[in-house]
Amino acid sequence: MSDNVLVRVEDLKVHFPIRAGLLNRTVGAVKAVDGVSFDIMKGETLGLVGESGCGKSTTGRAILRLYEPTSGQVVFRGVDLASQGVEGVRRTRRHMQMIFQDPYASLNPQMRVGEIIARPLRTHGLVKTAREERELVADIMQKVGLNVGFRDRFPHEFSGGQRQRIGIARALATSPDFIVCDEPISALDVSIQAQIVNLLEQLREELGLTYLFIAHDLSMVRYLSTRVGVMYLGKMMELSSSDELYDNPLHPYTKALLSAIPIPDPPLERRRQRTLLSGDPPSPANPPAGCRFSSRCPIAAEHCRSVEPEFREARTGHWVACHFA
Repeated sequence: MSDNVLVRVEDLKVHFPIRAGLLNRTVGAVKAVDGVSFDIMKGETLGLVGESGCGKSTTGRAILRLYEPTSGQVVFRGVDLASQGVEGVRRTRRHMQMIFQDPYASLNPQMRVGEIIARPLRTHGLVKTAREERELVADIMQKVGLNVGFRDRFPHEFSGGQRQRIGIARALATSPDFIVCDEPISALDVSIQAQIVNLLEQLREELGLTYLFIAHDLSMVRYLSTRVGVMYLGKMMELSSSDELYDNPLHPYTKALLSAIPIPDPPLERRRQRTLLSGDPPSPANPPAGCRFSSRCPIAAEHCRSVEPEFREARTGHWVACHFA
């Protein structure tokens, strides 16, 4: 593995069993993630986008072993996390953290802010005295723009944006190398979203962090991400540098997603053509044969419905899974 690769995901699968009947037998599986491969380089932000239910959040959680992978490898700094035991994962988790989507549900309402931020420090044995703990908590709160005097307040006393800053502070407490940002701005007011994104970018530059940034907002992903991956129904459809993906998309699904981004120019917005997809995404419990996107693709041919396209490098650094790309 290259020295510049921090996280390598190889053929990752996460299948959730479907049980039914009096004996609770397994009758099928939801293939939430079904063979995804990509690398995340040190210091970069890899954006992961796609419709709801495409498997992007499951991918992020499986990388951190919050979900158990069904198969495949997740290699972090040369160690395969998918094969590690509980103690090995606990030690590694100090270096891999997560910022959750909902700042209201992800914080314990019975704990004060200082305790929430200090808990990871205690769990991983990073502080020896109460004074050292208070100093570290104060330093982290200042880094994320929180008033240190608020350390004894409870989460319900804060706004949504402030709560997400608390979540970011908790993730930073162990000085991680890698953070999964699972739609960290989707539950926030639009006026607050830019502040949180700017904070994340500032922290990445100051602390040398690496992000997996999962989001729906394609324009925000372009602003923040070095490279972008597009997922559909548990599969990676396209992966390239941010500018290349937005300027020269190859996959029909990517083109459809990008055509839905509003343009802040009314005359231009009226003239452009949008790619409208028919129908709803198939069930991940019963995905179509061949290309996963074939049932909704405007250019699908007969062999698309029977032969799965290879995820290949169509251009230098630009990967795509499409027979016509």
